[in-house]
Amino acid sequence: MTSSVLPGSTLSTSTLSTSRSTGPVGPVGRAGRAGQATEATRPAGQAALAVALAVRTDLWSHLVEYREESRWTHLLPTADLAPALDPSLHAELAESQVWLLSWLPGQGTPLHDHGASSGAFAVARGALTERVVAGREGRPPHQSTADLAAGRVRFFGPHYVHQVVNTLHQPAVSVHVYSPRLTLMNTYRVGSAGLVRVSTERAGVDW
Repeated sequence: MTSSVLPGSTLSTSTLSTSRSTGPVGPVGRAGRAGQATEATRPAGQAALAVALAVRTDLWSHLVEYREESRWTHLLPTADLAPALDPSLHAELAESQVWLLSWLPGQGTPLHDHGASSGAFAVARGALTERVVAGREGRPPHQSTADLAAGRVRFFGPHYVHQVVNTLHQPAVSVHVYSPRLTLMNTYRVGSAGLVRVSTERAGVDW
């Protein structure tokens, strides 16, 4: 399919809204002891990257494709992105993986996590719905749902379980940042006693 860019909501720095997702999310802010600050602030750093890249539509709009059969995904080379970003983001970018995704109406992910990677995603066009499932083994899981319009940013820690779907009638585009780089993703279903892992996909094998 040839690349195409469909009209969507306009994103600007003035419309961006960053939110921390519920569930097993790591701490945000400065750590109390030396040596902890990188881990503690990582989700926030990924959110800043996702925001900065989402507003720079000139970097990715010409790449976007829409596929009827499945969501379209594209790995963005971080070396190509660095010159367009503020130098303060370069260190975070060097340790991250950046994906560009498009979503036609009805397309979405299964319920999944990102293994040991933390991350963030920004809705750059359209709108997406996120379902978050959190809970400990043997206890009923807590579920929440949020509609995320263009300009919304979500960030999360490792082993965070969610599902993202385009439930509306317009295509959507989002920018996703993960650190460390994705090595596996687990999919789940919700059972009577909590989350049940269904499968594991591995980098280099399944994507």
